[in-house]
Amino acid sequence: MLAILKKEINSFFSSPIGYLVIAIFLVLNSLFLWLFKGEFNILDYGFADLSSFFLLAPWILIFLIPAVTMRSFSDEKKQGTLELLLTKPISHLNIVLGKYFGAFILILIALLPTLIYVYTVYELGNPVGNLDMGTVLGSYFGLLFLVAAYTAIGVFASTLSDNQIVAFISAVFICFVFYIGFEGVADFTSSNFIDQLGMSTHFKSMGRGVLDTRDIIYFLSITILFLVLTKLNINKEEK
Repeated sequence: MLAILKKEINSFFSSPIGYLVIAIFLVLNSLFLWLFKGEFNILDYGFADLSSFFLLAPWILIFLIPAVTMRSFSDEKKQGTLELLLTKPISHLNIVLGKYFGAFILILIALLPTLIYVYTVYELGNPVGNLDMGTVLGSYFGLLFLVAAYTAIGVFASTLSDNQIVAFISAVFICFVFYIGFEGVADFTSSNFIDQLGMSTHFKSMGRGVLDTRDIIYFLSITILFLVLTKLNINKEEK
């Protein structure tokens, strides 16, 4: 698995992909949070609060993570190297995990510079330090679990086709359905059960600063489900 992981990380940073992902994520967030006028602008908000960032980030990541993961297996299929990879003395699960953690680590690297936002808002508070760190930490944990689930969905979608565009669109659609789709259906049907199936509900719950085991189990379940589905699709390729 480590060999696959290193190969994925090296491939991201030996081409513009890794740098573009980090740059695009930071530039888009910075523009909306600090420059563009609107509901996301922290300076216009009037409070030392990072809720705008945690409201915006999941939507940017819905498109950014599929752009990272779309090549995971679809590129291997297109180049005809997947069969060769599957014949190597490494289990299919380790291949999937290597691809998964490669993309996951890249997104984590993109998230690290956003800690500057925390420091900036902390210093801008009146008085200095007037920032609810419990909410910030809870939201960051929620974002990490959200990234884990999005990445698993993206890697799964990359096994559906040898066309990277198809893999990208499939991943965006599935992420969208799981993040906000169930919530929309729940609002229409007034069903609390359907609402609990959506990522948005659990992400917002963690953003309150209280880490509920139900939220953690939910995100881990989604992540594991799509990693298992990815492995099953890879098994089919060998037959």
